[in-house]
Amino acid sequence: MAAPTVEYTIGGVKIQFPCKAYPSQLAMMNSIVRGLNHGQHCLLESPTGSGKSLALLCSTLAWQQAQYGKLDLCSPAEVKKPAVTTPCQCVCHSKPVARLKPQATAIIDLTSSPEVVKMSGYFVLLCVPQSPLVSCSLCPCAMAKGGQKAAEGKSSKDAKKKQVPKIFFGTRTHKQITQVTHELKRTLYSSTPMTILSSRDHTCVHPDVVPHSNRNERCKELLEAKNGMTCRFKNGVHKMQDQNTLQWVHGLHQAWDIEDLVGLGGRLRACSYYAARDLMQDACIVFCPYNYLLDPLIRESMQINLDGQIVILDEAHNIEDCARESASYTLNRPQLLSAREELDGMVTHNIRPSHHEPLRAFCCSLLNWMQESCSVLAERDFETSCKVWDGREVLGLFYTMGITADTFGMLQKHLEAALEKEERVGLVNGREETVEVSTISSATSSVLKSLFMVLDFLFRDKSRFAEDYRVALQQSYMWTVAPDVPDPQGFFTRPNRRRPGARSKALVYTLSFWCLNPAVAFSDLSGRVRCIVLTSGTLSPMGSFSSELGVKFSIQLEASHVISKSQVWVGTLGSGPQGRKLCATFQHAETYAFQDEVGALLLRVCQAVGRGVLCFLPSYKMLDKLCDRWTNTGLWNKLEERKTVIKEPRGGGKGDFDELLQIYYDAIRISGEATGDRALLMAVCRGKVSEGLDFTDDNARAVVTIGIPFPNIKDLQVELKMKYNDQHCKARGLLSGSRWYEIQAYRALNQALGRCIRHKNDWGALILVDERFGNNPNRYISGLSKWVRNLVKHHDTFGAAMQSLVCFSQCQQGAGERHGAASQPFNSTDIMPPASLSPVTVEELSSCHPSQSPSTDSLLWATVHNTTASQASAPNTQLEVPRSWVHPETAGSTGVIFIFMYIHIDILLNKFCGGSWSTLRGLIGVSVDN
Repeated sequence: MAAPTVEYTIGGVKIQFPCKAYPSQLAMMNSIVRGLNHGQHCLLESPTGSGKSLALLCSTLAWQQAQYGKLDLCSPAEVKKPAVTTPCQCVCHSKPVARLKPQATAIIDLTSSPEVVKMSGYFVLLCVPQSPLVSCSLCPCAMAKGGQKAAEGKSSKDAKKKQVPKIFFGTRTHKQITQVTHELKRTLYSSTPMTILSSRDHTCVHPDVVPHSNRNERCKELLEAKNGMTCRFKNGVHKMQDQNTLQWVHGLHQAWDIEDLVGLGGRLRACSYYAARDLMQDACIVFCPYNYLLDPLIRESMQINLDGQIVILDEAHNIEDCARESASYTLNRPQLLSAREELDGMVTHNIRPSHHEPLRAFCCSLLNWMQESCSVLAERDFETSCKVWDGREVLGLFYTMGITADTFGMLQKHLEAALEKEERVGLVNGREETVEVSTISSATSSVLKSLFMVLDFLFRDKSRFAEDYRVALQQSYMWTVAPDVPDPQGFFTRPNRRRPGARSKALVYTLSFWCLNPAVAFSDLSGRVRCIVLTSGTLSPMGSFSSELGVKFSIQLEASHVISKSQVWVGTLGSGPQGRKLCATFQHAETYAFQDEVGALLLRVCQAVGRGVLCFLPSYKMLDKLCDRWTNTGLWNKLEERKTVIKEPRGGGKGDFDELLQIYYDAIRISGEATGDRALLMAVCRGKVSEGLDFTDDNARAVVTIGIPFPNIKDLQVELKMKYNDQHCKARGLLSGSRWYEIQAYRALNQALGRCIRHKNDWGALILVDERFGNNPNRYISGLSKWVRNLVKHHDTFGAAMQSLVCFSQCQQGAGERHGAASQPFNSTDIMPPASLSPVTVEELSSCHPSQSPSTDSLLWATVHNTTASQASAPNTQLEVPRSWVHPETAGSTGVIFIFMYIHIDILLNKFCGGSWSTLRGLIGVSVDN
């Protein structure tokens, strides 16, 4: 039986929630419903692990259902008879099928369907074999009369349905889509019609395409029937392109993942890629990576229409970068040469010459301009040169080529005509046959479409976006390896040592059209959609989003975390075990002293914290340098003696990365059962590990960040963006270039720190290593997420920090052992019930001794002596302690503060200190009076 749901009414919308909502979830749902009701955009930050996805799904789907109710339409999840008249593919014509669907609260109406019998909380659907002349009402071969009747009322219902917005739910990666659909399964909205848009790399099931290195190219060859072969899977897409058929014939009753659709496509020999696209028509919620929604070329190819729709962008901390990239384009000279040569061949063979000739002239003009501009390149760095033009200058250059706003419109029409499929009657082997007219390759088409996309932005609305572009021509060198040449007999010889001249440097020219304003791409969304919801666990600092994206976010929220303060340890370290200062700037990070100190620090953290530890570095370059240094000094071996060490790869395929992750998870799971230790993952901020991966419970008991991950200041694009912001900060309300630069670092840092706490019972330590955090907290701490910012503690010495960290880790593990679960957080109320506590001020504590009422063998009385008055807490600060402990019999002596710790003595002594009071004193770092 499904767990009973809780109903919340927010803004007039009844929301069915699968459990009692946290305050942060209620705040999110309230903000979302307000935004949907009034058509306002929302900017919502809720920490990872606080149930953000559930709140997003339940609130938006409940609002959507309420809109269907207002228009007297049936609920989207209600069962309907398919009106498709295709040959029967239903298994129910061959044998009886019983489908069981557990539902605790929702009742499904199966009017005019096979008999429904309610048994023990399940609805049993009995599908009885019928005569071949009579079709089952649940499969696509419904009776012709029924199909006609359904078609009569379909047009009016479709008109009403269009008034209800679809929900487009965008995330950064496909792995995050998997996590969101898993959350959707937990809700009463799990049977909502849905689809997942994805690339052929994730969805193609054709055995001839899957092994191919370029699946897009191979798929298009089959679709165009080149070489006489067609795609039989595309021909079978009708078997799974209807929502009702998918749910009630093929068994995908509840929210499904892309793997479910791919598996079904393989069984039915039907194309999952095109089925997912067709399912979008009747879907109420569409999941996809959010570049599908931002990139105009992808929106066009996937036929995504966002007019009046709801757009949710989850994990939107990188949305500014993604928006800029979607309006930018970079190509090299060989790509442009290849496109020109192909167009030249089309003209030579008299294939649509009137359309291909202007496109060839465009490529020739661009190549000539690149060639002429090589003489004005200025040296920038070692073996690199460049020249940068702003958008207005580039429009002037295009004008000299004869490309203006008017002529560009003509070029667009020529490209559309050149890509149209056309069949003509021609002679084939002496016989007249219908043949398809050749079109340019997908590579050439992609080059032209991308260039025209940029030009469209440059010419749009009287060139209002021209100031937002920079065009850079760069010259650099790339190492190439000469291919092996066969001998006269046709054999390849590969000597043991490669020939000295095999590697050579080749000159490379790249032309980049960089959009420096994310509002350019976002302008296609903000003016068309009903509501945009940006959400993430790490949006802070939030001030830049409105100015950078050009969108007014009327509703903003920074939600608190669902965990208690005792479940997380947040500390900054400015020095290492040897007392050396740690500042991870470029100058310091290159020294052996810094690298050795960081290594010694990481080893001590691994000794103090069991299970999984994540270490994030600012760049792959620093990761490689540290690993090389530690290997030479022997520190790497010491780390491996303590834990299984995994290093995040710089590149490589997805399969290789997943395999390394599995090694990490297995090391924690297997070793954890035996010794409770053994896994360290070395990763990079903005890398694969820091984005969207779930390191719950023992998989991340500590996250160590080394330095502050600022972008590469020498990167040309970063430099141009900073200058652009400085130029427009006053007129457009943008952040200054330096402030924008810092925010990029904070977002990457917050994302890395968010890998640790993943649910309300999780616990872990966040260790920020860099002296800048302690030296200038107003500048460097203010950029952290709210829930981290409020818990940060600066440690003056490494020893004090380690004592605090060891105590925290061991107390959390001990609490977990007492409650039979490692993930159960330590809570002082387990030892001293809240009813026995009452507010007591510091002044009262400074003049008291413990009474004899508490048992000396069950409570720890710790005192810290000779504390200076400047270190004392503020007057009248209230602490929760047993009132019976306070005896103001002795006059308070200045500079003495008593600190009470309510911890079971037997846990501290027996479990962690071997029964030794001296060990306990060393662990706590204070004098102990028993």
